[in-house]
Amino acid sequence: MMQMTRMATGEVLIQVEGTFDALAARDVRARLRALPRDARVVVDFGRVREFLDLGVAVVAPGLLEDQDRRVSVRGLRQHQRRLFRYFGVDLDGLQATARDVADETC
Repeated sequence: MMQMTRMATGEVLIQVEGTFDALAARDVRARLRALPRDARVVVDFGRVREFLDLGVAVVAPGLLEDQDRRVSVRGLRQHQRRLFRYFGVDLDGLQATARDVADETC
C-alpha cells in the first residue's frame, strides 16, 4: 500500500507501507515520473514490514534517471541503504541535493 500527500512545506511525501516488492517499486517509479521535475519528494519506507531486495533492483534505475529531481529517502535500514549503493544510487547525495534545493528556495 502507498499513500502520497503534499506536506505543508510543499514537499510531496510518498509513504510506502506493508511489503516493498517489485510491484510496489514500479508504483513508486510511476508516482515519481508523474510529478513535476521541480517537485521536492520524500519517499518514506518507515512503515515497510517486508522489504524485498528485488524492489530495490526495480526502483534504483528510476532514481538514477531522476538524479536532478529533488528526492530524499528515509526509513531504510543499513542493508537496504547498502543495496541502493550497490545499484549506484547515492542516497546521501540525493538527500544532500534535496536539502540544497530547499535552502535555495528559502
